[in-house]
Amino acid sequence: MVKKTGQAPHVPRLPRTVASDPVHETANAIHSAAVRLLRRARTADTRMDLDGPRASALSVLVYAGELPIGRLAAAEQVSPPAITKTVTALEADGLVERIRSDSDRRVVVVRATTAGRTLMERGRAARIEAIATLLTSLPSRDQALLQRAADILLKL
Repeated sequence: MVKKTGQAPHVPRLPRTVASDPVHETANAIHSAAVRLLRRARTADTRMDLDGPRASALSVLVYAGELPIGRLAAAEQVSPPAITKTVTALEADGLVERIRSDSDRRVVVVRATTAGRTLMERGRAARIEAIATLLTSLPSRDQALLQRAADILLKL
């Protein structure tokens, strides 16, 4: 579908298996908006020089803290061999390190290095700047409304 200038982007119809009511219509619109916004923000990720899986795993480690490799795989919804490959690549880049757990020496814990945290913060800043650039084109009333919507969504 070609978007006409000044026209709101198309929101896909609700799936047939989803109730057609105002709550589900709102959920559908928020889902579509969130996906589009994330795609726009991800354009800034090229500055980090990480592919999606590595950026995602590093983000988990930076913002959630160190994790056993099995829990990192679960958080990323990938298999243990897949996360091991990702961690190996991040480790080769000096962005994470593997350490033995103090409580159970059989467990390998992965944590972000200072370089990993610095890179992720730089990437997060770039994403925030990309979104802020979009927001600055809006009237202050709409910016305030989006801030209120973000506050509500964060409380969920």
